[in-house]
Amino acid sequence: MHLLLLSNSTNHDSGYLAHAVDQVLEFLDGAPLTFVPFALADHEAYTQRVIDALAPHGVEVTGLHAAADPVEAVQRARAVFVGGGNTFRLLATLQRLALLEPLRERVRSDMPYMGASAGTNIAGGTIRTTNDMPIVQPSSFDALGLVPFQLNPHFIDADPASTHRGETREQRLAEFLEENDAAVLGLREGTWLRVDDERATIGGTAVGAAAPGPAVVFERGASPREVSGDISALLTRRSRLDVRPGGVTSR
Repeated sequence: MHLLLLSNSTNHDSGYLAHAVDQVLEFLDGAPLTFVPFALADHEAYTQRVIDALAPHGVEVTGLHAAADPVEAVQRARAVFVGGGNTFRLLATLQRLALLEPLRERVRSDMPYMGASAGTNIAGGTIRTTNDMPIVQPSSFDALGLVPFQLNPHFIDADPASTHRGETREQRLAEFLEENDAAVLGLREGTWLRVDDERATIGGTAVGAAAPGPAVVFERGASPREVSGDISALLTRRSRLDVRPGGVTSR
């Protein structure tokens, strides 16, 4: 299995995918790309944005929305890129078009999968750690389950000088862990997770002077820990959802 999971598609003051283009090109290795634009409303414009970013580098891009039979298009795809936007809308559309299982099967059969933001969120077991507003209601929060832990792209560290009294990202993830026994990988802006079979590595450079590193792992009963480089051990971590401390189910 080969995954490239970007926290974000655009860094401040840079073009679409510009901060990760070398990694993207190496990952695709010349394969034509099937782009999944369902996280945004305007599929045509979104696909054109990806074409404009990658065509100068010789990457052929086709939007999945234009396929007469999306399931067949996924089955024939050489590589897939699922773009960012609203995670709930993305998952609901994939469910409605019966695309989750074909995507899962193709990725587990060695098709390269690239995601950004929402496309990274759905690579985990569920979308319960997305940052997005539920603008639509999927039939389930269950996602592709390509990795056995949860993902939180766009992870933002709390600003100690802020006067905002609402929950920080870390506090919201702590609430998730009160109800679920799982690892959550928070990817800061400018970073990505690369998975090749049994090896998982963190790459990129976190944006922002306050960022102490590229990524952080949250687990129940443990302090958040900074991670970088090889994090393959997380691939053996199994999640138990809807389980409160002490093993009591919350349902």
